Amino acid sequence: MIIGKSRKELEQMRAAGQLAGQVREALRRMVQPGVTTLELDAAAEKMIRDAGALPTFKGYHGFPYSICASVNEQVVHGFPSDYELQEGDILSIDVGATLHGFVGDTATTVPVGWVRLDWLQLIRVAEECLERAIRECWPGRHLGDIGWAVQAHAEAHGYSVVREYVGHGIGRRMHEDPQIPNYGTPGRGTKIKAGYVFAIEPMINVGTHQTKTLKDGWTVVTLDGQPSAHVEHTIAITDEGPEVFTRVERPAEPQPAEVAAHL
Repeated sequence: MIIGKSRKELEQMRAAGQLAGQVREALRRMVQPGVTTLELDAAAEKMIRDAGALPTFKGYHGFPYSICASVNEQVVHGFPSDYELQEGDILSIDVGATLHGFVGDTATTVPVGWVRLDWLQLIRVAEECLERAIRECWPGRHLGDIGWAVQAHAEAHGYSVVREYVGHGIGRRMHEDPQIPNYGTPGRGTKIKAGYVFAIEPMINVGTHQTKTLKDGWTVVTLDGQPSAHVEHTIAITDEGPEVFTRVERPAEPQPAEVAAHL
C-alpha cells in the first residue's frame, strides 16, 4: 500500500494499527495457565467490534476465528480452541483489525507463566529481529535490507528463519504487494519509498526452518516439533523514517535474571 501524502489516510491507518496493538496487549495480559485460546479469541472479537471495527481474519479465505493462536511448535495460523494454556508454553497471538476501511496487523509471542530460559531467549531474539528490520524501513533502502536484518540476527543466535511465510504490504486489504521475506541480500530487491506501509513479521525457529501444514489446512508447525516465535508490526515509511502504527505501551515484564532465580 502507498498512502502518499493524504493526512486522512495516514490517520485512519494509524487508528487501525493502534486498535490492533491495543487488542494485542490486552490479550497478552490475559495469558496465564488455564486460559483457553478460544477465550482469547472471544475477547479479541468483542474488543474489536466494540471499537466499531471488524476482525480482519474472521472469514478471510474461510478462516473461522478472529485471531491466530499458535502454541509452542505452531508457527502461524493456529486455530483457537478449548486447549488450556499450560505453564511453560509459549503462545503466538496474531491480531488483525479493520477500521475505517484500513487494516492493522500485529503479532506477539507470549510466555505462559514461568518458561524455560532458552525459550524466553527465542522470543527476545525474535523481537530484536523485528526492531532491526524496522530500522531498515527508510526511503532509499531495499527490501533485501529488511530481510537480511532479520536473517543475520536470528542466525547469529543459532535460530533458523521460516522461508514459506513472509511479511507483506498492507492497506485497505490485509495482504498487498510487496512480499517481504525474513531473509535476503542487502541492497537487493524493491527500493523502499515514503508512503509505503508494511507488515513485517519475523518467524524464527529453534531447529529447522522447514514447516508443514496440519490437516485443518491452516495451522503451520515446525517440521521437527521444535518451538517457534512470531512477532509483527504494521509500519509506515515516512520521509523522517519508520512510524510503527501498532506499537503501544507494554507493561514491564520479569527480566531473565528474575526468571532464573525462580527456577
